Amino acid sequence: MKKIALVLVLSVLALSCKSKAVAVVASNEPVAASNGMSAKKIIENYYNNKNQFSTLYIKSSARYSDNKQTQNVTAEIRIKKDEQILISIRFLGITMAKALITPQSVNYYEKINGSYFEGDFSSLSQWLGTDLDYNKIQNMLLGKAIDDLTKGKYSESVLEKTYRLDAISNGSTKKSFFLDSDTFLIEKQEITQTTEERTIKVTYTDNKVYNETTLPTSVLINTFQKKGTTEISLDYNTVTFNEELSFPYSVPNGYKRIIIK
Repeated sequence: MKKIALVLVLSVLALSCKSKAVAVVASNEPVAASNGMSAKKIIENYYNNKNQFSTLYIKSSARYSDNKQTQNVTAEIRIKKDEQILISIRFLGITMAKALITPQSVNYYEKINGSYFEGDFSSLSQWLGTDLDYNKIQNMLLGKAIDDLTKGKYSESVLEKTYRLDAISNGSTKKSFFLDSDTFLIEKQEITQTTEERTIKVTYTDNKVYNETTLPTSVLINTFQKKGTTEISLDYNTVTFNEELSFPYSVPNGYKRIIIK
C-alpha cells in the first residue's frame, strides 16, 4: 500500500532510493529511417493534439506487483491543470494514503506507518537521484511526454507505425519517446539512469478521444533493478472534465514527519 502511494506521488519511480542495480537497456528493437519526417516535424505534430481543459477527475483501479506481493487498490486523481494534483489511494473504501502536489511543493501521508512528508521537488529530486517537477507528474498521468520536447534535441527513427525519438545527451540519463505515426500520441516513454542504474518504462494503451483532449484508459508502469521488477497498472474507469473540484488535504493527528537529509 505504501509503495503504491509513493510510486504515484514520486513520478512513479517505485525504486529504493538507496538501491544499486544493473540497468535494463531501453528498447533495442531494430529501427529504420523515419521516412523523411524530421524530429522537429514529429514534435510539432505531437503538440498539435488538443489539450484543452481546466479540471480533470479520474477514478482508477490500480494494481501493484513485485517479486513478493500483489496489491489492488482504488486511486482517485483530481487535477486542476498546471496548478495542483490530489491523489487518494483507497483500499476497501478506506483512505490509506493521500498526496497533494503543486508546482512548488509535494505533500503526502500514508496510514500504515503513520508518516507524512512536506517539502519541495528539489529535496525529493536529490533523495531519488532524478529530477522531478510538477509537469513531469502531471504529464505522466495524462499520457503526455514527461519532458518539453521543444526544448531538447532528438534523433528520429521509425518502427512499423511508431516514431521513436531518442534524446541526444552526453549525460547519464537516456530518454526515448515512442509516438503513433498516425495520431502522434505517446505510446510509450522510457528513462534509463545509467549512474543510478535503474530504468522506468511507461506504456499507454486504449486511447479515448474526448472533446477536451485524448487520454489513455490504461497506463502500465514498469521499473527494473537488480533486486527485481515492479509493475503498476492503472485503468481509468471514470473520467470527467471541467467540473468544479475540491482538493481536501490534511495530515491526521499523531503522524510522524519524514525528514529528507
